[in-house]
Amino acid sequence: MSRLRLLAAYAATRARRFPSRAAFEAWQEARVRAHLAWVLPRSAYTRERFGGRPAAQWRAVPAMAKAEMMAHFDRLVTVSVRRDDAFAIALRSEATRDFAPLMAGGIAAGLSSGTSGSRGLFLVSPAERDRWAGTVLARVLPGSLFAQHRVAFFLRANSALYERVGSRRIRFAFFDLLDAFDDHLARLNVFRPTVLVAPPSMLRMLAGALEDGRLRIAPERIIAVAEVLDDLDRAFVEARFGTGLHGVYQATEGFLGFTCVRGTMHLNETDVVVEREPLAGDASGRRFTPVVTDFRRRAQPVIRYRLDDVLVLRADPCPCGSVLTALERVEGRADDVFLFARPDGGLVPVFPDFIRRAVLVGAPEARAYVATQTAPERVEIALPVDDARREASEAGVRSELGALAGRLGAIAPAVVFVPPPPEHAGAVKLRRVVQAFAGPAAGARPANG
Repeated sequence: MSRLRLLAAYAATRARRFPSRAAFEAWQEARVRAHLAWVLPRSAYTRERFGGRPAAQWRAVPAMAKAEMMAHFDRLVTVSVRRDDAFAIALRSEATRDFAPLMAGGIAAGLSSGTSGSRGLFLVSPAERDRWAGTVLARVLPGSLFAQHRVAFFLRANSALYERVGSRRIRFAFFDLLDAFDDHLARLNVFRPTVLVAPPSMLRMLAGALEDGRLRIAPERIIAVAEVLDDLDRAFVEARFGTGLHGVYQATEGFLGFTCVRGTMHLNETDVVVEREPLAGDASGRRFTPVVTDFRRRAQPVIRYRLDDVLVLRADPCPCGSVLTALERVEGRADDVFLFARPDGGLVPVFPDFIRRAVLVGAPEARAYVATQTAPERVEIALPVDDARREASEAGVRSELGALAGRLGAIAPAVVFVPPPPEHAGAVKLRRVVQAFAGPAAGARPANG
């Protein structure tokens, strides 16, 4: 890796300031056009998507989703890497748990977790790895890059993207989510991380081990990644570790967000432009699906790429003063918006946050839950609570969901309580709110009121 490139990205990220949002957006626009001047001659499928439009009209190009990117992968990328070869290497790495192999030209290949039903493939060049590392370190490290840091990160799959960042001052340790939990505890007690990075489901388990004395670490910063961070999980982890929980919004499509010193999630708009597609049925007007244009990535251009996420804008400016867009939360996937039936036969979208709030208000003593909608008229809830409180908790949740349906003019679904699943931390992302039947897409429902 190039330490110089990493340091340059780190320094630029730390030093970059803008006098206003308008000035920042003008800077973004210039970067996108310069990026397209490089990409368009080298990416056949990107030229095809533009259909003869000049780079200045990039916002008029139809947005692309994962299926389209994968279908045209070989003509989209600007490096001599074919999709099938990259998939083979990435799948072999996941099977053997050896994530060191690179492709021609030092290209790293990796896979998304596929929670939306299909695997995404990403390629990253050496230069992009260095810039990514510098940017992430600038956003998440407590203190200076030149201090001593020990970073423990739990992921479904390791990658050359992470392994090549380490140095004498910054030590990285990869913890495979598929390994035994007791092995993780033993390694953590020896490594004593100053920074702990893990999905919320793993952070809950580690917090429990800290509570019962099996884990003896005191990280300066804890960062939740990969899964939606539920308020219940946040409170549990923060109380046990005695420190605030930060977040990173990272996807196959890149490093998309981070929490600031005030704990607010900001979009990483110094690397990406995030356009907002409003969600139908959202009375607040603050929920949107992001359409991302990354003006740093060249190996695999990401131009007007629609994510399957629901983001919620913060209602008021963040007191940190940043010009970067502030989010109230990353709410979940658009596919996990519940659909309650209406008396006239239509469907009403119910966003995940409303389901979370109904469960937690109905059962405030609950330490965990999973709510799954299996049909418009049926919701299954796993609710681990003490037997002495179970009857009252279940009645409270039924009442809250019924009241929610009433406010939306919908028919209250049947609420069925099911046994809780085994404690989760592994290769499958935890989703506390899951829509598990074939309904229409969240962003386009003709029956919305």
